[in-house]
Amino acid sequence: MNDKPVLGLLTGDGAGVGPEIIAKLAVGKFFEQYCRPVVIGDVRILERAFSVIGSSVPLQVIGDVDEADWSKGLPILDQRDQDPEVVKFGTLTTEAGKANLNALKLGVALYKEKKIEGFCFAPLHKAGLKQAGSKVESEHHLLAQLFNHTEPFGEINVVGDLWTTRTTSHIPISEVSKNLTVESILRAVRLANTSLKTSGIAKPRLALAALNPHAGENGLCGREEIDVIIPAIEKAREMGIDATGPYPSDITFIKAFRGDFDGVVTMYHDQGQIALKLRGFDEGITIAGGLPAPIVTCAHGTAYDIAGTGVVKTSAFENAVKMASRMANHLRLQA
Repeated sequence: MNDKPVLGLLTGDGAGVGPEIIAKLAVGKFFEQYCRPVVIGDVRILERAFSVIGSSVPLQVIGDVDEADWSKGLPILDQRDQDPEVVKFGTLTTEAGKANLNALKLGVALYKEKKIEGFCFAPLHKAGLKQAGSKVESEHHLLAQLFNHTEPFGEINVVGDLWTTRTTSHIPISEVSKNLTVESILRAVRLANTSLKTSGIAKPRLALAALNPHAGENGLCGREEIDVIIPAIEKAREMGIDATGPYPSDITFIKAFRGDFDGVVTMYHDQGQIALKLRGFDEGITIAGGLPAPIVTCAHGTAYDIAGTGVVKTSAFENAVKMASRMANHLRLQA
């Protein structure tokens, strides 16, 4: 086990399913197959999760990662910041939001100090983060700030072996076209290319989805393909990136899921999300793409409606841990 990377496991919003996921996987001895885990959270919340699933493992409460001894139990850096009496199942609280903000900051700090080699965070609640004072659009923007990162960054969504990134994200459909530029598309392409390389794929094959039906029919059904998408592909290829397209979006993912590409760059949010969630809703993960550290989470949310019932599936978080471990191992090889 000593050759496996040390990964932080952030328990996420205590009112959601994150702590139960970690508890289930600890009981099933999943983590030790891929990493040396260090849980970051409130020990009371984790103990409550063990109570929900009706089983437990020995815990080793530590004050520093250097104290971790996996032969003595599951190490946990106890933050004492999510009181179960306040953070009740299915309830949005500022306390959980503040704890999650601090946990992300701690995860980055521990990575910079080389105490951990990456981290996975269980589902957070964006509204809770906002209530706790977060001023940025998402946790990915916060992470980029913490790393002082200026290169392209953002969510990379993965199901199976297929990675996707998007040119525009949380904006109305009516605003997508005017936000498509050669620069914005190229940014998404570069992000996809860089992120895939961090997982060990030396020459990623990227497909770009068209915006319009039938890829615009040579301008008869829209000009975005001619005016911005094709020029972006040409620039990407000049940079040595294996980018092709634009492919009509109704066939892009047929090609992708049969293995023709390693990644797909979409033009708007649901263009890729619908395909991925139909393919593997319970399997998907989200990578903090472009950042220097392996940071991965499950693609689903806090699932307040089933929190505390013990029925949550663990497959997405399993995939997150596998991916973070894979990325950490690749970084070791590059060192």
